[in-house]
Amino acid sequence: MTNLFTSEVNKTAGNFVTGPDGGRLSLDDLPAPDTKRWVIRRKAEVVAAVKGGLLTLDEACERYNLTTEEFLSWQRAISRYGIAGLRATRTQHYRAAAARH
Repeated sequence: MTNLFTSEVNKTAGNFVTGPDGGRLSLDDLPAPDTKRWVIRRKAEVVAAVKGGLLTLDEACERYNLTTEEFLSWQRAISRYGIAGLRATRTQHYRAAAARH
C-alpha cells in the first residue's frame, strides 16, 4: 500500500507533514485539544501528525484524551482500509470480515 503520509522539514515554515488531503499539516492545523466530534479527517490528521513526528503517540493521547488502543485502532484502520476505514459506520463491517478470516 502506498504511504499516505510523509514527513518533511521546511526550514522557513517549520515542521510539517503531508496530511490526508495531500496538503501540508503543521501543529497549528491539528484539531483543537478539546475536540469531541471525531470525523474521519480529524482522525487522519492526528495519525499523520504522529506518523510524521509532529507529536509522539503519548503527546497525541494526552492532548486528545485518547487511549493508546483507540489511537492504534485508527492507525490500523488506515493501514488496512485507507482513510475510509476510519468511518464509524464501516467498523462493524471490517470487524465481521476479519472474524470470518
